Amino acid sequence: MPKKSDPDISEQLFELIDVLKKREESTQTLIKRVDKVFSLFEEASKHVGEVQSAEMRINTLSTKLEALLEQNRVIAQGLVLLEKYVRGKTRLEPNVPGQKQDFASP
Repeated sequence: MPKKSDPDISEQLFELIDVLKKREESTQTLIKRVDKVFSLFEEASKHVGEVQSAEMRINTLSTKLEALLEQNRVIAQGLVLLEKYVRGKTRLEPNVPGQKQDFASP
């Protein structure tokens, strides 16, 4: 078996060291990129929670708004009935002498 000379082995060792250094640099770059990806996922998960929270607030406000609209509808119906009652009473009551009228004269 032929023996390799010391310069051949040392040259191969230097080449191997260079390859290992390049691999280490590549690994470090990969680690940094993976860290960035994880931080993006973490940030995205925070925003997903905010969006869900915003949707819940919108649903709550929508429910309250519907209840408020229903209350306004009931109040409006009551006011219309009250107006009809007042108009009906003022038309039917005879003008009693000596009683003040609070209506503005035309």
